[in-house]
Amino acid sequence: MLQLLDVRLEPTVTEVGRALESGSLEALEGRGPDQPPGIVIGRDLATRLGAFAGDSLTLVTQEGTLTPMGYAPGRRRFEVVGVYSLGLYEFDNAYGFISIDVARRIFDRDRVDFIELKVDDIYAAPAVADDIQRRFGATYMTQDWADLNQSLFEALWIEKYAIALTIGLIVMVAALNIVASLVLLVMEKHRDIAILKTMGASARSITVIFLLQGTIIGVVGTFVGATAGAVIARVLDRYRLITIPSDVYQVSYLPFTLLPWDLFFVVAGAILVCFVATLYPSRQAARLDPAQALRYE
Repeated sequence: MLQLLDVRLEPTVTEVGRALESGSLEALEGRGPDQPPGIVIGRDLATRLGAFAGDSLTLVTQEGTLTPMGYAPGRRRFEVVGVYSLGLYEFDNAYGFISIDVARRIFDRDRVDFIELKVDDIYAAPAVADDIQRRFGATYMTQDWADLNQSLFEALWIEKYAIALTIGLIVMVAALNIVASLVLLVMEKHRDIAILKTMGASARSITVIFLLQGTIIGVVGTFVGATAGAVIARVLDRYRLITIPSDVYQVSYLPFTLLPWDLFFVVAGAILVCFVATLYPSRQAARLDPAQALRYE
């Protein structure tokens, strides 16, 4: 699939210029009369065609000629002047870029059919798209990134909630482990608790001791796990260590993005669950009767 681009404006809109592995976008312009027009293609497409920077390829177009043998499609020879890799299979395997001037000569058109815009705030794209259609009328159709990838985002939304449910179950299991550990600790330390009570310790102070112990365990475990998870996610995303089939998932590696608010809510939720898990063992320790605990000691 061909995409027409303005060499001067394209780097301000897309990442094609930064994604070039060889060649340059500037080579699309300034071609001599004895040189074929230039084209920039994706890495997967170049591998499939066996054509890299400096090689020639033939482009078949619908704009052809009528011959005695029937309609013959047009054939244009291009020289590959660059190979890019965006990491998106849909583009790297099927898209080629040529300059607008060359496209006008090939397709005999005096205007473009598709214009891309880049906004500073990606979340404002739907509002910008609606405003453009309102300004220019119904003859123009606008699509933002959310519309183009709606099915993908719906799948990711379901996956996100499934992962949240899984993490919640893991936290609940950890909380049950804290409950069991503190209950066993209360049973093991019943003599010490009884002695503290006979020495004047109040039920409130006993409760606070076990609340602090369980909460400290939860806080330390949560921060160690959150720190390790953040570091691992950063390393995996930076070095792209987890590769996935690009023809299935459209991307060649599994990206990781750590959202501060998500991290905050996960950490706060884990600490809260750990605190709640300490309530029952703490109340049991506070209700311990010193006479019953020391009867057989």
